[in-house]
Amino acid sequence: MRITGARTAKAATAAALAVPLAFGGAAAQSHAQSPSPSPSGPFGPGCSALSQKADTAKDKVIEAAAAYPQLSQFVAASVRARLNSTLDGKPSITVFVPNNQAFQQVDKAQLVSLLGNDGQLKKVLTYHVVDKRITPDELSKGSFTTVEGGKLTTSGSGTDFTVNGKAHIVCGNIKVANATVYVVDSVLRPPS
Repeated sequence: MRITGARTAKAATAAALAVPLAFGGAAAQSHAQSPSPSPSGPFGPGCSALSQKADTAKDKVIEAAAAYPQLSQFVAASVRARLNSTLDGKPSITVFVPNNQAFQQVDKAQLVSLLGNDGQLKKVLTYHVVDKRITPDELSKGSFTTVEGGKLTTSGSGTDFTVNGKAHIVCGNIKVANATVYVVDSVLRPPS
């Protein structure tokens, strides 16, 4: 069953109303090393935990993310920062989407400040977006310019990758209509 535009708007609005976010520590996740070649489909220790409600392969970024309850904080923040057209309007991008646990790790005062400053929120969220599709093969020693303008780096092998040496890709290589999505366990910060 596909989510309609109206349902996406309702989901995004409901998620936006959930901001400020629930706070709490996130449990550390183990990340197994694998010497195998990069995967061709979705991979990562968190993929089984992502309960997908619909087939999102034909949906654009915001609608696809809204189908995953574990990404509701990202959807809410993106709607708040008015990034719908940026994320859905580009034909071929990669989005490193922080999951809900990633937002819960941000200091409460910093998060309240970030959510209260639309310009800063937009800057942080567009730092998670690269203006091309990134394949798993490119993640082992990658350096990419983000839509925000800063650089982010990726490293790792097999199915164990990190972004900027800190954020783990917990579920990666999710294909949506206009993007490749990598779910990460930390909110990335653009360089100052």
